[in-house]
Amino acid sequence: MEYVDFTAAGNAGASASTSNSQTTMVLCCECGVVIQPNPSNMCVTCLRNHVDITEGIPKQAVLHFCRNCERYLQPPGEWIQAALESRELLALCLKKLKGLKDVKLVDAGFVWTEAHSKRIKLKLTVHGEVSGGTVLQQVFIVEFTVQNQMCDDCHRTEAKDFWRCMVQVRQRAENKKTFYYLEQLILKHKAHENTLGIKPMHGGLDFYYASENHARKMVDFLQTMVPVKVTSSKRLISHDIHSNNFNYKYTWSVEIAPLSKDSAVCLPKKLRQQLGNLSPISLVHKVTSGIHLIDPLTAQIAELSGQVFYRAPFEAICNPKQLVEYVVMDVEIIMDKDRKYYPGQGQLSFRHVLCDIWVVRACELGINDNPIHTRSHLGHILKVGDSALGYNLGEANINNPEYDKLNAEQIPDVVLVRKCYTDRNTRSNQRLWKLRHLADEATDERSKHDYHEFLEDLEEDPDYRKQVYIYRDTKKQLPVDGGDTLGFNDNVPRVTLAEMLEDLTLECADDEMGDIEENADEPQL
Repeated sequence: MEYVDFTAAGNAGASASTSNSQTTMVLCCECGVVIQPNPSNMCVTCLRNHVDITEGIPKQAVLHFCRNCERYLQPPGEWIQAALESRELLALCLKKLKGLKDVKLVDAGFVWTEAHSKRIKLKLTVHGEVSGGTVLQQVFIVEFTVQNQMCDDCHRTEAKDFWRCMVQVRQRAENKKTFYYLEQLILKHKAHENTLGIKPMHGGLDFYYASENHARKMVDFLQTMVPVKVTSSKRLISHDIHSNNFNYKYTWSVEIAPLSKDSAVCLPKKLRQQLGNLSPISLVHKVTSGIHLIDPLTAQIAELSGQVFYRAPFEAICNPKQLVEYVVMDVEIIMDKDRKYYPGQGQLSFRHVLCDIWVVRACELGINDNPIHTRSHLGHILKVGDSALGYNLGEANINNPEYDKLNAEQIPDVVLVRKCYTDRNTRSNQRLWKLRHLADEATDERSKHDYHEFLEDLEEDPDYRKQVYIYRDTKKQLPVDGGDTLGFNDNVPRVTLAEMLEDLTLECADDEMGDIEENADEPQL
């Protein structure tokens, strides 16, 4: 089988004069030029005039592109992501050329075109066999025209009213810090990418989906992040009696456990025994995939899973809104050798230090000379003269059946929750970072109060904020003597500059485009 290259420049007579004398030469049957023998006995020029191996391959084609989601249509109805000059786009273009199956594709590559020309050019090299067994090679260019066409998903998104599945996320509690934490987890892991829309509702958010699989994926994500209770329902929309097809709308109700960080709870007796004989009055240390409890009287910790919690649910008896400010008058650290250990006692916290502490209400400082004695797990951060926030159980009006069963000896007068560094307005003004949100923030004062408490929790707990993307607030100026300490001399815990990510914004030249915010997988400093 002879191989003839169409791309070679052909001066057959000159090459014949310099070839080996032993090679047999023949004349072209068309023009009479001396050539090397081949099955067709024709020179390259004559073969090119008589045979075109790319005749069945279209030189122009159309690609459909959705500008909203930036996907290309792959017939018959699939939309795929493909960057310019990528393998995916090359494969899509080659599939549009039906005549390629009749030849052998040797090489394919992109030819540069201007980015906004709506043209994509491919340079193809193919081999084809003609009559007589001669294999020819030919190089040609195919031009694709990019036409805009909105995909079905974007059509449904623009319609606003179309959805097949809805996920309702709610937290019915006095304090919604767990909901704010879950919102940041959704943003970090981009679990909301497939939503048609997100609508803020009283007590939570509604997520709308076009596919049942996307909605179930969202529900599974929520179940792995925080303790939730899920109930589902469906409503019949239409029914085809001939094909026996049913069209349903599905709704998932995801209810977050009504507990948040720093809430005080009264545990049932059976649950206390399962958790290692915790005290009846315990604090919620944090809420992640489970509920982390700490006993303020013994510094004992325990974790409660969502399944165990919803078998016998309980509510908070005191919320951070009821915290009272106290001034520390004296602190005595309780050494490990002086602790009393009980049979079946659970794990003790190594991050907290148990202490005997005497406090006075800040409003009675200088008036009341009788400090209140209690035990606390905050011996590692509280010193004489510090301010602390706690629950005044001795004067609180608590309506809880489990709390009513307790003896007076089991109820401490004061339960200290956290150290108070400075007033909230000062901390807010000195805060140089911000968070992103799925929807507009609520405007009521209670939600603002809960949100600022959530921000303070992030500042005070480095492990807690590792799960959250924190962005630099460009509206606030850094101190002149900034550095990593941000120029503040007080002992208030803060988010360091190294932990802040730049909030990337690109401004378009066209005023009609407005500002575009891009969520990068790993934003850079």
